Amino acid sequence: MSHPKPPNITLYFLQSSRSIRTAWLLEELSLPYTSIFFPRINNKAPPDFASRSGNSLGKAPTLVDGDITLCESGAIAEYLVEKYDEEGRMGGGGEGERERERVRMWVHAAEGTFMVHCLAVTYARWFATRGMRDSGALAELEGGLGVNVGKDLDWLERELEGRRICVQFIFARDLTAGRKVGEWKNVERWIRECEATESYKRAVKKTGHEM
Repeated sequence: MSHPKPPNITLYFLQSSRSIRTAWLLEELSLPYTSIFFPRINNKAPPDFASRSGNSLGKAPTLVDGDITLCESGAIAEYLVEKYDEEGRMGGGGEGERERERVRMWVHAAEGTFMVHCLAVTYARWFATRGMRDSGALAELEGGLGVNVGKDLDWLERELEGRRICVQFIFARDLTAGRKVGEWKNVERWIRECEATESYKRAVKKTGHEM
């Protein structure tokens, strides 16, 4: 896709974060961008992320497009699609309002449902004390928190039956909270399809993304 004036886009990219979704979408839209990489320090964004990105909350991803600065991966996705997706590929592929709104639903489900439940498990693992690990308290906590993750994956499994979902907007590997997805065959297939796309491979190579 070509644009009359090449955009001046910078992506402030935090390792092991939803930043990969934004990089992947930029690659899907064939948009040139500069990626500024930040490693995690003690599982957190480094102290200078906020000042360098212009995002006072200090959260990733942060995208700067000219004089516009945005955070929240869902909002960034909607912005990029509305401004640069001239062919309408990311918003349902020209299949009508029903499909476009379904795409919108999954954009927000990624953060509003899946990520909320997965982060609860992830944070428990990151910040558990040695005593919690040794006593089995962490395992018990994970078991309780993981119930919602399983329900979310059940939902995704049903929705993926015989169809594909908006792979440009939801990246599944970080939705599983480390769980083995073998029991969700459609989800497992979908993850492989996502990771096999050339646009995703380019995003990983350019940003240095790892999970």
